[in-house]
Amino acid sequence: MTAPTLRAVTIVGGSLAGVRTAEALRREGFDGTIRIVSAERELPFDRPPLSKQVLSGAWEPERARLRGAEELDAEWLFGRSATALDPATHTVTLDGGHRLDADAVVIATGASPRRLPASVAPPDLAGVHVLRTMDDCLALQADLQGGPRVAVIGAGFIGSEVAATAKGLGADVVVVEALPVPLERALGPEMGPLAAALHREHGVEVRLGVAVAGLEGDGRVQRVRMADGSAVEADVVVVGVGVAPVTAWLDGSGLELRDGVVCDARCRAAPGVVAAGDVARWYHEGIGDHLRVEHWTNASEQGHAAAMALLRGDDAPPYTPVPYFWSDQHGTKIQFVGHSLPGDEVAVVEGSVADGRFVAAYGRSGRLVGALLWNRAARVPRFLGLLSAGAPFPPPEA
Repeated sequence: MTAPTLRAVTIVGGSLAGVRTAEALRREGFDGTIRIVSAERELPFDRPPLSKQVLSGAWEPERARLRGAEELDAEWLFGRSATALDPATHTVTLDGGHRLDADAVVIATGASPRRLPASVAPPDLAGVHVLRTMDDCLALQADLQGGPRVAVIGAGFIGSEVAATAKGLGADVVVVEALPVPLERALGPEMGPLAAALHREHGVEVRLGVAVAGLEGDGRVQRVRMADGSAVEADVVVVGVGVAPVTAWLDGSGLELRDGVVCDARCRAAPGVVAAGDVARWYHEGIGDHLRVEHWTNASEQGHAAAMALLRGDDAPPYTPVPYFWSDQHGTKIQFVGHSLPGDEVAVVEGSVADGRFVAAYGRSGRLVGALLWNRAARVPRFLGLLSAGAPFPPPEA
């Protein structure tokens, strides 16, 4: 694909990826019109602090405002949602029927929290929360006052961070997870149990391998009924069972939608149409497969890659980052670089699990493919370098 002649770009989604795409366009010399369609009614907030610093009260909400959004030379359309896209004409239709014409479109609509079905969680039951927006955060923060009994459904990163924060605020916290190993998809079966152990060390009860049968209460949630017949008494329930990419508005567009917007190696879904952030499933040439990554670093970096694809077409470099994510729980920093798969070999190559400071390397076919760094933040650059260089497994000693 060649790069289109750009005079106007529509960015759908006032997300981190959308903002970083706009910044990159301006940084690279684009001086045309940029319109950002945002379902939110104000400038965006950075998401990582919502489950930690803002939820705990350590930060005022305004401190979590996404840096760079206010300074953008762009026209913001707040409180508006896209309902359709014509990729051939790059026309975006908004709620109310208004149409935006442009020379290119950036899809940066992100993802929305998965919710329990109504048969499990009655929609009018108070005290049940998800966490994605600042409004979600402030509503949950208000319910955490006074040391309530909290049940967190889902031991993924959001659920685990909320559990840690709630425990720090004095709540009685139980985490329930349907899978037998928490964070197994991210950390593997060998290292995933450490996440449960970390919670337990800090007084959080963890129940694994049991599904939720229903939430019960009279107007407000009172308990979580489990499939094995047991129950967790709870004044507050936080549902952290993952997110789904926001793509319904693209139904009928002709774009390939498969757990996200399917893109080529340069984040292009169609001529003049790119995607970035949680919604994008792009072909990673280094890994040899399509990936959809839901972490902050990818949203930021992919925005730049999407902008380059619009400006340079086939001359833009393929987007081949080393995936990276982090999580802060109970004062422990958990970081992962690379991309692990079931069946990877795992070996602790630095430090000690018993001491709570270590690096575990992940290998496949004799090659280093990932590393888990547990309270070893200073070692991230080294392992990023090893992964970029295609180092063998086990990696060379420090």
